[in-house]
Amino acid sequence: RIFLIGDIIHNPEVNRQLEEMGIQKLPWKQLDSSYDRINPDDVVIIPAFGVPTSFMEALEEKGVQIVDTTCGDVMKVWKRVKNYAAMGITSIIHGKATHEETSATASRALGERGRGKYLVVYDLEDARILCDYILGRGDREAFLKRFEGCYSPGFDPDRDLEEVGIANQTTMLKTETQTLQKMVKDAVVQRDGDDDNFYVFDTICGATQDRQDALYELLKNSLDVMFVVGGYNSSNTTHLVDIAREHVPTYFIESAECIKSIQYVDAFDTKTREVRRMTTEPVVQNLGKSLKVGITAGASCPANLIEATILRIADLRK
Repeated sequence: RIFLIGDIIHNPEVNRQLEEMGIQKLPWKQLDSSYDRINPDDVVIIPAFGVPTSFMEALEEKGVQIVDTTCGDVMKVWKRVKNYAAMGITSIIHGKATHEETSATASRALGERGRGKYLVVYDLEDARILCDYILGRGDREAFLKRFEGCYSPGFDPDRDLEEVGIANQTTMLKTETQTLQKMVKDAVVQRDGDDDNFYVFDTICGATQDRQDALYELLKNSLDVMFVVGGYNSSNTTHLVDIAREHVPTYFIESAECIKSIQYVDAFDTKTREVRRMTTEPVVQNLGKSLKVGITAGASCPANLIEATILRIADLRK
């Protein structure tokens, strides 16, 4: 038998195909009773975002055959946070604490003996609160309450923010990670007079960075509408949507089937986390004119889904 932990990519069509092949799913959030049915004759696939160290230890103990597809960029982050732990440096991880990759990274930030420290910071508001605390302007109880579930066991902000090293979920928005890095560095320098207690290593995924850079170039054109194709749970795809909608009407879709007609698209709203029917006003207004359509996709989106989207738009526009 073949098992897969979580979704190998955030794309429902691909995951459906995997299920049709007989590949069985295992949960990634916790080692529950589902893992009891695995035996040494089984194969377990580790997804691209990796799994926590406790999962790897349990699988190795069972003696199963492991097929590890963890992304090389993710492994670079793991190496960095392990080094931070060995040096007694607290890892500041830019990511979403409940995301599969960040969960796996946090487990590595504990180090070989489990004594390492980490804090997961999601956005620039979190970063501002962190920087205020570094500068002695924070309230301890309020800080621990805000970041509950986002720090290592026994984390003490009064002790564990002396030396900090930045790492990140590889699919985060590159510009936001860079801003966060500068904010924390500036706070450390202001507190200490130098940056000797600050460490950083650029670990944004290459594919994610390429798409963000390409999208910024694409947006230099006067586009009428933008389509972003990818899984709704995909972090890197969501960031592409965030970038695009600042410049042009943008529709986040899973596949060409979401484009219902020349006037309506079933698109995902990243704020409400729901799919809703949206009117394509820019398209309607330009029915008799040329139309500039931008298309991009998440890092794990198969090329055939992008092609299908292009063909769907071309067909509707005749």
